[in-house]
Amino acid sequence: MLPPDFESLGIADSVLKAVKQLGYEQPSPIQAQSIPILLNGENLLGVAQTGTGKTGAFALPLLSRLNSDQKTPQVLVLTPTRELAIQVAEAFQTYARHLKKFHVLPIYGGQDMSTQLRGLKRGAQVIVGTPGRILDHIRRRSLVLNQLNALVLDEADEMLRMGFIDDVETILAETPDACQRALFSATMPPTIRRVVKKYLGDAKEVSIVSKTKTVERITQFYLTVKGHQKMEALTRILEVEEFDGMLIFVRTKSATLEVAEKLAARGFSAAALNGDLSQILRERTVNRLKKGQVDIVVATDVAARGLDVERISHVINYDIPYDNEAYVHRIGRTGRAGRDGKAILFVAPKESRLLYSIEKSTNQKITLMRLPTGDQVSGQRIQQFQERVLQSLNAKDLERFKGILHKLCEDNAISISDIAAGLASQLQQERPLFPDMPSLDTTFNDRQTHAKPNRSRPERSEKFKKRVDSGKNRSSNSGIAMVTYRIEVGKNQGVMPKDIVGAIASESGIEGQNIGRIKLHDEHSTVELPEGMPNDIFQHLKHKVRVKQQPMRLSLDGPGGPAKESAGKRRPKNSPNL
Repeated sequence: MLPPDFESLGIADSVLKAVKQLGYEQPSPIQAQSIPILLNGENLLGVAQTGTGKTGAFALPLLSRLNSDQKTPQVLVLTPTRELAIQVAEAFQTYARHLKKFHVLPIYGGQDMSTQLRGLKRGAQVIVGTPGRILDHIRRRSLVLNQLNALVLDEADEMLRMGFIDDVETILAETPDACQRALFSATMPPTIRRVVKKYLGDAKEVSIVSKTKTVERITQFYLTVKGHQKMEALTRILEVEEFDGMLIFVRTKSATLEVAEKLAARGFSAAALNGDLSQILRERTVNRLKKGQVDIVVATDVAARGLDVERISHVINYDIPYDNEAYVHRIGRTGRAGRDGKAILFVAPKESRLLYSIEKSTNQKITLMRLPTGDQVSGQRIQQFQERVLQSLNAKDLERFKGILHKLCEDNAISISDIAAGLASQLQQERPLFPDMPSLDTTFNDRQTHAKPNRSRPERSEKFKKRVDSGKNRSSNSGIAMVTYRIEVGKNQGVMPKDIVGAIASESGIEGQNIGRIKLHDEHSTVELPEGMPNDIFQHLKHKVRVKQQPMRLSLDGPGGPAKESAGKRRPKNSPNL
């Protein structure tokens, strides 16, 4: 029996459209079982590990049941940490991109209360937050739950471990009796069972049993790398690693084409494999991989199901899977027929929770991999160049070439070694032996970050880090010099301050509490950021980062129009020299 697809689950057309645009081909097991139950308005108890696709399991059906005319909160999601609250809120926003007048508001401790109060006053259909701060708003009557239709407890056992269970029960008591309730937890300790019995007595239970056992002959590594650095990191790995055949896994169909095209442009033999290809084309691609006519296949999980090719020596998870079972399935494509295999997992800083979950469910530690340096890439290219030169010496009829070179030496009074160097340089123009490679600082690649997945953040230069950190827990106008920047998105694009904070914090390493005043205009916005931003971070925010699917195009704000590409010099009165 074929597994269900998203269309057969019954989610709303507008939500289904977003899922298709994201390129997701098939629901995970927890999604396939949970979505019909929640669509039917029933209570749900979901027992599953982090990384099984739980957010989609409740977000997709609850969005499908929203009342677009009701502006008061309809869905409340409780999470144990601020990081998870932001992540879940972003997922809701992504899935609801085609819902008109939709608003989701993350609420958590450490964020300015006045910002949250303004967001609640404007109205939001979905609230995602931590128990303590949600309870604060309930007590001050800024958050009223009398019209709430659904409540979700995400990672309930983690909330118990962190001491939030009393707050959770207080919040549950504030919800209407007819409110639909869903609880997700990796484990079911007695206290959680008691909560389930009291507040979800008639709940349908969905349990995803982990069968994750990885192959012993597969060595597993992870590399922490930001999204915009992935292709550069992948290219270096391909340059240095000795591999036979390789599978690269991505999340979406569009990504298979994008990654395969970029690899081909860099001189690698690569092909895409996804569910949009006909069966004939998929079989042809697999046969080419088997015969050595192509070395790298970029695939989605669905397209690679059942794929068995002995020559696959490496599997690279370009996009970390949300489902731990999918990770085991992916890396199981190598290390077959008694051969050794190697699996490499790319992890963005904010995805360290998923890495931790994979290790927990497989009961195996994944080893940190150091990104190949420019010197390592250069050494590999030199070795390959030397091998090509030695092979060419076995060619027949080299005497005529020797004659040409000797005459060139005599006519121009140059040595044969100079001519050889010139020829080598010309031959390697497309692939220099001594490449000038961009710096990819992965100082956040450490087991401490990994052991505490909710504390990861992108790297910053040490000088900028000290400048920003010195202003922690202080307002933007009392102790740290700030510069006002302009971004080219505003009210007309549906941007909210939280969207700007989330984009900048995740891509620059500047924590949300150190981002200053934000002013929204119709077609642009301004934001205060700490003075002294390194140029590479500025360029990344200017050219690469998007807010609400729109280019940010960061620039210095001022009467001169678009910013000069350097940090500003304005500083508040009486601010210290940092």
